[in-house]
Amino acid sequence: MFNYISWVAVIVASLTTFVIGGPWYSPMLFGKRWNEAMKHSHTDRGHPARVFGLAFVFSFIGAAALAMLLPVDATFSDGIKLGALVGACFVATSFGVNYQFSNRPRIALLIDGGFHIVQFSVMGAILGAWHP
Repeated sequence: MFNYISWVAVIVASLTTFVIGGPWYSPMLFGKRWNEAMKHSHTDRGHPARVFGLAFVFSFIGAAALAMLLPVDATFSDGIKLGALVGACFVATSFGVNYQFSNRPRIALLIDGGFHIVQFSVMGAILGAWHP
């Protein structure tokens, strides 16, 4: 059914979550401000294998769904555009709804929403450019 999808590209696109997220949420970029906004201190986030394992599973599902939305003849540019659209109009806006009801700060929404726009744009670029 989805034989036009490169599952290797989906895996690589999934891994970009960590490549982008590591610096994004580090003190070098937005980590300090995000932790302050979310009122986090050094807290236990659970066993790293569980945290990173589930993060990969969720990223894989997102990348696979994005690959399914791309047309067979998609290009790098098509992928970026669709990824940005998904990141901005589906993911970031969903965070926006949740953040409003949970009274979270706008800066946290901008940081998290921005991450997902970049994440899905990069995923889309990889999926659009990489064909089986």
